[in-house]
Amino acid sequence: MQHVFLLVLAGLLAGTMNAVAGGGSFVSFPVMVLVGLPPIAANATSTVALFPGTIASAWAYRDDLRGIAGISLRLLLAISVAGGMLGAILLLVTPGGMFDLVIPWLLLLATLTFLGGRHLGDLLRRYVRIGRPAFLTIQFVLSVYGGYFGGAIGLMMMAVWTLIDTTPLAVMAAPRTVLVSAANGSAVLCFVAAGAVRWPEMLAMMVSAIAGGYYGARFARHLPPAVLRWFVVALSVTVTMVFFLRRY
Repeated sequence: MQHVFLLVLAGLLAGTMNAVAGGGSFVSFPVMVLVGLPPIAANATSTVALFPGTIASAWAYRDDLRGIAGISLRLLLAISVAGGMLGAILLLVTPGGMFDLVIPWLLLLATLTFLGGRHLGDLLRRYVRIGRPAFLTIQFVLSVYGGYFGGAIGLMMMAVWTLIDTTPLAVMAAPRTVLVSAANGSAVLCFVAAGAVRWPEMLAMMVSAIAGGYYGARFARHLPPAVLRWFVVALSVTVTMVFFLRRY
């Protein structure tokens, strides 16, 4: 019962974080490890548990959907689905010991992305300009990362989008949520088909993640995200340090 309470609480917090500022996996993944799942199973189960919450967020954002830099949302969806599926397959064929070595570095990458925040895109834009072919290639690579691990994937996408689109970040929230959901959705299908999901833990987290994802998206426009963002940064730094100490 202690595990159930912890999983439900983690799902509620992770779903809300994903809707407002991103970074829900910094809660869901370590909690899955904490309750006893091996890292690959924890990552797969966490992804499946949070997926309905991202769908709920996408539904809440449905009136604000748009393409990026004149590129249709349908094309970006197809690229994200393909990339997410490839990332999930790569995770499933990765030996457990190797993933255990890689995960602290993936957490570090996600943490640095959070630390960069909205300034990351501004900094990149000073030195980098990309065209549509490069943009679509990067979107595919990010979707592969999303299917493989996915920490801070939404922020990474928006940082790249600012290199080709000057739309305010707030307007990008809707397509970000939908494309992250697309990458995660194809990964979810792979994880379920491969039997990589621990269903009791997943179900306990999923229900509360849906509530957090929907209501977090509904109120995101009215809540200043700064406090939650710095909470995510502090949490991500702590989790990253714990996983480095645990493995190295």
